[in-house]
Amino acid sequence: MEKIYGISNWKLTVRRAEDHVEILRAVTCDAQAVLPDMLFDLPITILGDHALAPTAKPIEGEEVLIVSGREGEWNNRNLRELTLPIGLREVQAYAFYGCRALHTFRLHDGINRWGIDCFMNCHQLRQLHLTRIGEAQSEALAFICGAISEEMDVVIHEIDGTETRLVFPDYVEDYEENIPNHSFDFRITGGGYPYHHTFPKKQLILRTYDEHWPQYLRKQYEEETALRLAYTRLRWPSGLEAFAEKQYTDYLSAHAEDAILWQLSQKDAAGLTLLLDKLKPNADILHNACEQARREGNTEALALLLERQGKSRPRGFDRSFDL
Repeated sequence: MEKIYGISNWKLTVRRAEDHVEILRAVTCDAQAVLPDMLFDLPITILGDHALAPTAKPIEGEEVLIVSGREGEWNNRNLRELTLPIGLREVQAYAFYGCRALHTFRLHDGINRWGIDCFMNCHQLRQLHLTRIGEAQSEALAFICGAISEEMDVVIHEIDGTETRLVFPDYVEDYEENIPNHSFDFRITGGGYPYHHTFPKKQLILRTYDEHWPQYLRKQYEEETALRLAYTRLRWPSGLEAFAEKQYTDYLSAHAEDAILWQLSQKDAAGLTLLLDKLKPNADILHNACEQARREGNTEALALLLERQGKSRPRGFDRSFDL
């Protein structure tokens, strides 16, 4: 077994070709792990069937040990955050099957071939970071969002250095037995289904994403998710058209106190300033927000709120007179 040093600990089984390397099996002892971009001076371009599945059987191939420091239990069941190689072009079937702790997934937008059920039983996957590597979009985002029904936060790192951030609400697909008809009834609950399948020709169209909002509010939804979705589009307004800005601003204005109190928990001064500017909360909301900021010891937010509170007072409110 060849031993090399890298960013993360890995036990790899690989197949070496003339111009690329295929990972057949990959096992780590790290909770946060980064697969190498290169092996043997060749790009890693394929992740094989069941490559990271904790229950996958050993497979014949060239073995490589990558070490980065202290080792723990070699088992992908504890893998929480994974970064894929930049040159990866193909992910085969069941590649991450049973990675139940996987929460954050980082990849580059160059993977155009995906096998079936890559993310089966990855029920904790909540954050996706996608880095663009060219002007043309791959099918990666469409595939992953279509494969995951849980609520997801997506960050797209654009090639010009900007970010597009989106919230994809959850939904549930359910089969209910219809005994009299000897059949099963299929139903979808939750308003997130259109968002997870909002990719005409497998491409992200932000206008299409924003057009789902009125329908989403007519479905069963979590209020905090709606607040986060609307806030996120205003905070990172890539491709945000006037109609969409208005619909999100109107919703947040109608839930101004909840939006500002939620935002305080994020400890994001720029985000709080955005909401104060757009929502123009009344004196009662500002007072309640100040009280929460004091309780949390959030001095930066408290300073912003007190400043805004002072501006909202009628002229002459703080005047004093000597008799």
